[in-house]
Amino acid sequence: MKDSKKLIVITGGAGGIGQACAKAFKDHSIILTDYSQEKVDEAVAKFSKEGFDVSGIACDITDKNDIKKLTDYVAQKGRLKALVHTAGVSGTVKDIKKVYTIDLVATELLIDAFYELANTGSVAILLSSMMAHTVPENKEYDAALANPQASGSLETVAKFVNDDSDTMYNFAKRGVQLLTHKNADKWGEKGARIVSVSPGVIETPMALKAAEEHPERMEMIKQATPLKRNGQPEDIADVVQFLASDAARFITSTDILLDGGVVHNIKKMA
Repeated sequence: MKDSKKLIVITGGAGGIGQACAKAFKDHSIILTDYSQEKVDEAVAKFSKEGFDVSGIACDITDKNDIKKLTDYVAQKGRLKALVHTAGVSGTVKDIKKVYTIDLVATELLIDAFYELANTGSVAILLSSMMAHTVPENKEYDAALANPQASGSLETVAKFVNDDSDTMYNFAKRGVQLLTHKNADKWGEKGARIVSVSPGVIETPMALKAAEEHPERMEMIKQATPLKRNGQPEDIADVVQFLASDAARFITSTDILLDGGVVHNIKKMA
């Protein structure tokens, strides 16, 4: 039975993983958001035809005013059950500031804004990446990554990434994990949880674009994966559904690595 009062909010809702997550929550009320209102409307129309209780609103997640419109929209619809934050960009954008802003700064903006809607049983589920697990602990850049809005944080991290947007992606996604630890106590005081999920190579449009640019690298990763396949969006969505459920009620301030086992082998090769 649908619970219209408990809402699942999915950023990147027009994307591959976002839509797979939406499918996993058919028994809930869903709010989809993405950068383009046109894409949001297309996704909402598609899911509505399939019998989903779904609505949507466009949001630029790097803009505090736009995020406020989103949280106001959510508050009018009901109580927050889960924020599923899948929106982001890969290193293919070739701009370290854009990667840092969209993948990390915007994540903190969303955490702060949705904290106001959090209540007992709410959870924020943030997409990190298996590549975050290749970035070692370091006091200097970890302090910046955990405080991405602080003055000079981008400049501090930039010193370590050699103007390489793929490397900045890895660092930004490490930052996403650090934000879960930073906010766990605060969310916990409300009886709410905050976790991250780190996908490996998942066959979404974004990943397939990366595969076109780096075919040899992508094939190498596939062969180094113990399960000998790339992931599918549903592999992520099923775990996200579990993390949003009461079955995961004692899981917070942690990261779930969903990579088919490949990171362990990548580290050995390195």
